[in-house]
Amino acid sequence: MTATATPVPRPATTPTVALMAVLLLFDSLHFVFAKLLHAYISPAVSVFYVLGISTIEVGLFALVQKRLHLGALKRHFWFFLAIGFLVAASTNINYEAMAFVDPGTASLLSQTSILFGLGFGVLWLRDRLTRRQIGGALLATAGVFVISFQPGDYLRLGSLMVVGSALMYALHAALAKRHGDAMDFLDFFFGRLLFTTAVLFCFSAARGALAWPTPVAWALLAMVGTVDVALSRALYYVALRRLTMSMHTIILTLTPILAVCWSLLFFRVTPTPAQLAGGAAIVMGVLLVTRKVR
Repeated sequence: MTATATPVPRPATTPTVALMAVLLLFDSLHFVFAKLLHAYISPAVSVFYVLGISTIEVGLFALVQKRLHLGALKRHFWFFLAIGFLVAASTNINYEAMAFVDPGTASLLSQTSILFGLGFGVLWLRDRLTRRQIGGALLATAGVFVISFQPGDYLRLGSLMVVGSALMYALHAALAKRHGDAMDFLDFFFGRLLFTTAVLFCFSAARGALAWPTPVAWALLAMVGTVDVALSRALYYVALRRLTMSMHTIILTLTPILAVCWSLLFFRVTPTPAQLAGGAAIVMGVLLVTRKVR
């Protein structure tokens, strides 16, 4: 058989960039939501309810659309179990980390996933980047480090938890890109949510952490499950299918900029000159990667 050359990724189209913009908005709120829930329900069980609610929502949508194919769960059992475990462990760790680190710092530390994502994309998935895109990736990555660096002790438990979570989430994205792209989107998304919820239930049950939420907690859980999972992750996987994993990862470097904005809005933390310079580097790097070749 004749070997097929790995295609050079094309720049993101305008609709894809718009899709990524909405994804970035939702993605930047992940740790804010986790911190909000922390005050009303134990993180050991809140993440199970969040994923459970989103699984029911997506399952009902697929059922109404007559696109719920349970046979796909059996055919791809080990694939769904692998990504379900990785996402469940990653999300559970993020929620638990809110007891040790603030949402802003956690959001910045989670950007170590950029290095993991680029590594998986280039070394495992054989993504190819042009020289311009490599330059943009390096510039954006440098910007993330400028924003993320803060004097202090990074070997704290919360920080290590977030970095470990980022590694697991990047690995799940690589598996989803490699083995899930050809699958029907709703089959893939529902299977991913269902298996993640099942693993989280096992985690909570094993720790004896299952508890019935209060009415206020239920309202918050429903909001987070809808926005932070059902909508946010749907956009995440749609974008992952349209882009190579490397380009997907590079564009997500814009998340720290929004994290700084949320810190300014909610916590009145003014960006430092270094953070502003890092933000400018990220924007320039992403523009280089996504700019159309004339």
